[in-house]
Amino acid sequence: MSEKVSRLGLLSRMLLIRRFEETLIDIYRQGLFSGHFHVCIGQEASAAVAMSLLQPNDRITTTHRNHGHILARGVDEKSALAEILGRSAGMNDGYAGSFHLTDPKLGFLSTSGIVGGSISLGVGGAFACKQRRDSSVTMALFGDGALEEGVAFESLSLAALWKLPVVFVCENNDAELWSESGTLSKEHAVRSLCDLPKLCGITTISIEGVDVDTLESELSEVIKYTRSGGGPTFVEVRTARWPGNRTQWPNPVTGRTDINMAFSHELIPDAERKWFERHDPVLALARRLGKAGEEATVRSIDLAIDQRMKDAVDFALNAPFPEPRCALNNVYA
Repeated sequence: MSEKVSRLGLLSRMLLIRRFEETLIDIYRQGLFSGHFHVCIGQEASAAVAMSLLQPNDRITTTHRNHGHILARGVDEKSALAEILGRSAGMNDGYAGSFHLTDPKLGFLSTSGIVGGSISLGVGGAFACKQRRDSSVTMALFGDGALEEGVAFESLSLAALWKLPVVFVCENNDAELWSESGTLSKEHAVRSLCDLPKLCGITTISIEGVDVDTLESELSEVIKYTRSGGGPTFVEVRTARWPGNRTQWPNPVTGRTDINMAFSHELIPDAERKWFERHDPVLALARRLGKAGEEATVRSIDLAIDQRMKDAVDFALNAPFPEPRCALNNVYA
């Protein structure tokens, strides 16, 4: 297991993800880039904790809601933003865009824009890990909607049959809606997402995605189990969908997150008070650190990340687009 990250360290990663996503929405609304993109606001804790528990030789496959995983694993925000803007200085030379950000040096096998694609790719990665016999695991991250795809059950079945070292992490950002309605969705007949992997005999857990201590404790145990040869595991991380994700395009209905809301209750806007108070992992950790006497440090971290994002925007917007002839690079036929 990797060295435990401090709570201030986790907050720094989570704030970087939050500010990156807010910045992306802002520059999109200014018309500075086009195309669809997905943000992981509200899921920062699962991204930061999950990536902190992996070792350098572990492998990762992720989904279209991938920015948090990429940043938490250590990708520079400048190169990530430049890639999303299609610039040649991007981490994938402008080829990948938002949906397919990847860095093999950091263990990313792929980011799949195909719903459910990361699950099957994760099984392939785990098969390779088992052949290497180096105690490495593959973590496959995906959303709740991916379990509607046929490839999901096929992948779970193969992983169990071959006892592969894969940790399936389902970031369920509709958990609150489903619990209130008493059912999952129009596409799911099961009462719980964990019912699907249980059919294959896979060890499963369902955990809340706001508290970093709970996430770290539970995730570390399942990764340890899989790494020691126990076979695949399945983790449902339950979060509440960020209000801005309830539309087809990310919508800044909550505005820019004011870190001071963690310390001053009256600053929280009434319109989205429930989400900020109960479901925002960034404010939850900041609030806890403030009670521990770290309020000034939290503000200092936020200021530093603000500057990093300003530098990233300057870098990305001033980076050149690829030359037209580059379209033929890396083409097989």
